Amino acid sequence: MDGISTMYAALLPDRGVLKVVGDDARKFLNGLLTTDIAEVAPGRAAFAALLTPQGKIMVDMIVAQAPAEDGGGFFLDCPRALSRTLADRLNFYKLRAKVLVEDLSEVLGVMAAWDGAGETDYGLCYADPRLPALGLRCMLPSDVAVEAAADLGATLVDAGEYEAHRIALGAPRGGLDFQYNDAFPHEADMDQLGGIDFDKGCYVGQEVVSRVEHRGTARKRVVPVTFEDFGPETGVVVRVGETEVGIMGSSAKGRGLAMLHLSRIGDALGAGTPIMSGGIALHPVKPAWARFDWPGEAKAAE
Repeated sequence: MDGISTMYAALLPDRGVLKVVGDDARKFLNGLLTTDIAEVAPGRAAFAALLTPQGKIMVDMIVAQAPAEDGGGFFLDCPRALSRTLADRLNFYKLRAKVLVEDLSEVLGVMAAWDGAGETDYGLCYADPRLPALGLRCMLPSDVAVEAAADLGATLVDAGEYEAHRIALGAPRGGLDFQYNDAFPHEADMDQLGGIDFDKGCYVGQEVVSRVEHRGTARKRVVPVTFEDFGPETGVVVRVGETEVGIMGSSAKGRGLAMLHLSRIGDALGAGTPIMSGGIALHPVKPAWARFDWPGEAKAAE
């Protein structure tokens, strides 16, 4: 690396780690999760979710694989608050599969690093599979975070700085921007961020996800919003006049995310009618990575 770096790193206290090992581990995970685990390799992680049978997100995660020389196995970068739930659910599905599931959240944390490039021998590191701009993630003991950041050439900052970076990029976070056991993958933009493989075989909730995809549109999605000064509190209803059009999610530094019914905000965007949440005007923005239809685009193209 050159002598001057703008790279930042932060420990993410909301993340936990599960380890899944055994002869059947890859096949086992592939039969449950939304993405193709056959594509996961050391250094190449995948974004995925375990769904309810009704097709809603139970837990989302990033699946990484350790190199064989380090013992191999799959490591799941998941919400810390749901690590035990995920371990219990995987064990529920295990049956006779040769798989061992272990919750390592007490000994391993997750560190994110962004706005630069670097390498470190500390922990298991992998590029965030959702968006290149989200940077690198490393699973490691929290007490070596300072050394790992220095190894990367990164400045260690508060997790709030990473949250602002994530929000600015429009990447949803479960529990804030969508609710677990309530949102479908398309609503959380998993179809846009590489979290669903539509060509793989069956997995839990697959029929519902396929039906939404073939219908060609999700009724609502998490999308970025901008606002002046302070953002609305998470969970505050978003309205156009008296009509409820969504729910506010996370926010930082003049930007936020909100789960919005895109069809309901179309007329408001076209007419310049205020979209309000908690007395604060929101301005929805289509993210640069989005491939879904945005209100007004189809009319403009005609």
